[in-house]
Amino acid sequence: MKRVMIIGQPGAGKSWLARRMGEITHLPVVHVDHVHWAPGWVERSRAEKTALCAEIHARPEWIFEGNHSASFEERLARADTVIWLDLPVGLRLRRLAWRSLRDWGRHRPDMAPGCRERPSPEFLRWVWATRATMRAKLRWFYKQVPHDKDRYHLRSRAEVAAFLDGLRTAVAVGNLGIPHR
Repeated sequence: MKRVMIIGQPGAGKSWLARRMGEITHLPVVHVDHVHWAPGWVERSRAEKTALCAEIHARPEWIFEGNHSASFEERLARADTVIWLDLPVGLRLRRLAWRSLRDWGRHRPDMAPGCRERPSPEFLRWVWATRATMRAKLRWFYKQVPHDKDRYHLRSRAEVAAFLDGLRTAVAVGNLGIPHR
């Protein structure tokens, strides 16, 4: 496990999982929102996002969470592990609403500098409106992941917790090829 691709819909816990995995494995964590947004909530162009993703993919190690789908093919080619967080929409919406309230006006570590948390009813509506289409796209992509890569389709908080417990154990016994740092 040297290059981990985490995908999922908003509120699934991609950033949280990436940070926990980074703590356990000591692999560098990259959040796609750092690629997507420039400081002050300025959206980067598609070409700029794709170029930034390519720079990240070229690194020898990473945990890269997020969904810039234009870079999926290249990221998948470099990844040795793919994790699809596929949690229910109700849970995801509650998480997003709670996150907005909890972190209102603060900068989250998974966001670009100068992007302070703000409530966005439009974003919640978009999450609801795209719940089926985005999930179908992620399902299609996940089915394309070659079977020689480690694949994890996590559908509940319990499955995520079990995955992290297994990862801790594997790292502790040196079963992942990740050096203790």
